[in-house]
Amino acid sequence: MPFVLEALAAMYGRPHWEPRPDPVAQLVVTILSQNTSDLNADRAFAALKARYPSWAEVEDAPIDELVDTIRGGGLAPQKAPRIQATLRHIRERRGGYELDFLAHLPPLEARAWLTAIPGVGPKTAAVVLLFCFGLPLMPIDTHVERVTRRIGILRPQDGLVAAHDRILGDIAPQQVFEAHVNLITHGRRTCHPRNPACDRCLIAPRCRYVDPHAP
Repeated sequence: MPFVLEALAAMYGRPHWEPRPDPVAQLVVTILSQNTSDLNADRAFAALKARYPSWAEVEDAPIDELVDTIRGGGLAPQKAPRIQATLRHIRERRGGYELDFLAHLPPLEARAWLTAIPGVGPKTAAVVLLFCFGLPLMPIDTHVERVTRRIGILRPQDGLVAAHDRILGDIAPQQVFEAHVNLITHGRRTCHPRNPACDRCLIAPRCRYVDPHAP
């Protein structure tokens, strides 16, 4: 993995982590981003916040009204009740809508707390914990999965739940944020699902897509 990280840094630089200030907002927008583009999710989140100034108002909103509000994000009939159930879960266990306490838990314990919320999987939990608190957990989206499978970090038989822990075993905690950002960038710019630009890829010598017998 050190070779891969150095090659990616040479291609895309080293991203700087800055905490995102509201973990509940990050959790909600990550739910909105499921099976849609970031642009659609951001548009739906902006509409939600414009209509409901507080999380209590989101939780208590008539479901048809909330569905209509976030419709631009796609799959609104599924996401609206999921968002309300998530907010309810947090409020009932924390007495309010705050998640800052997660920053003080061991990473896997913090992930377990979030994934106990119905509909919140390890990817969504890792997004919140990495981007808001800098906890060393790797969100595995389609780009990260594709690149890491091609270079052999993930095995063909690894499911996505096991994949989160397997990748963490290969990356030092202080490098998780950089690895996540650069793997996504690599998947978007170079390692495309079809016709990847292998001719300009610095990790091609390690890639099973290029050479099935690569180390």
